[in-house]
Amino acid sequence: MADLQDELHTTAEIGELDPPLPLPEPDDRPDDHSAAEPGFAPVSDPDATPLDRAHTILAAHPVADGYSGLPWALRHLPWYDLELGESTVDTDVPRLRRGHVGALFWALHLPEGLAGDRAVGATLEQLDLVRTVTRSHPEGLRLASTPGQVTDARNCGRVAVVLGPAAAAALDDSIAILRVLHSLGLRVLTLAGTSWASEAGLTRFGEEVVREMNRLGVMADLSGASAATIHRTVTISKAPVLCTRSAARALRPHPANLPDETLAELGAAGGLCLVPLTAEQTGPSVRDVADHLDHVRAVAGPECVGLSGTYDSGSAHPQELGDASCYPNLIAELLRRGWTEPDITLLTWANVQRVLRGADFTAKAAQQRREPSTARIAELDG
Repeated sequence: MADLQDELHTTAEIGELDPPLPLPEPDDRPDDHSAAEPGFAPVSDPDATPLDRAHTILAAHPVADGYSGLPWALRHLPWYDLELGESTVDTDVPRLRRGHVGALFWALHLPEGLAGDRAVGATLEQLDLVRTVTRSHPEGLRLASTPGQVTDARNCGRVAVVLGPAAAAALDDSIAILRVLHSLGLRVLTLAGTSWASEAGLTRFGEEVVREMNRLGVMADLSGASAATIHRTVTISKAPVLCTRSAARALRPHPANLPDETLAELGAAGGLCLVPLTAEQTGPSVRDVADHLDHVRAVAGPECVGLSGTYDSGSAHPQELGDASCYPNLIAELLRRGWTEPDITLLTWANVQRVLRGADFTAKAAQQRREPSTARIAELDG
């Protein structure tokens, strides 16, 4: 960290790449990577059925689900109780426990057409709702904003709720609003759908937004972004990036799915592709989802694939994966295909923890050499 002290209180020139950040010392690196090391100790009985093995593995290494549409779904309910069970949604605490979900990213995405002040207001309302929901369900849910808090919540038998992704429209082209949303707990921002992250890629303002996200510890979600935006973001971001709802385009030509060259680029950069459990993107059966997981793992690597339930988002789900309790069915299918316990541990928990820790480390280092950005879109993009 000594080399960062020389740049204390300076800001890189707009448009230039920041100098590389140092790698974390061994003690700072995610201990979850031990799951893939030779000394990893299996937790399941190899003679048990795949479903029994799946429950045993998930009890020790639960699912970190990368996308839940629950906040918007709850806005339309006059009354609900997630602790006892809520049949009007796909997700509640009993089903999360049956599915061995240890962490859940709650999306703050907006309906199409909301922009400007309306988008900012709707996002703030959802942030307030999530805080209210977690406070009123303390025995099952716990708000978490750091990787340590996520682990603590799991160890206490709670489901860690991580805020994000939110739509970039919520920024209203203001980096100051990004800082406000971060201070309220936002940890993931979807870049697609803005003038500064378009088919042509990131503008100068868009690049500055990514740098400020790195400084704050807000991860970039590139699902739905153009190839040019993905490439430029991967190039300039010092923190790992996410694709929160992307499967393999080679298997299913959905626009949000990623071609092999992008998957390979994401894997080489240490990013994470969270495969959605939706019939539209992955197919109608649990075997189709497993096919996508096989493909992403083969192309991007076992450390760059994760799970995204996308429950309560309005999407139809494959057979045997109808709600948040169904993850053991998917893990059992992977075990039948020869996935090892270390690779399943990476898939369910360790890969998400890695990117959370990577974003946290990057932010701590960047804050020593960059002041908060005061850039405005009119100044950079005209």
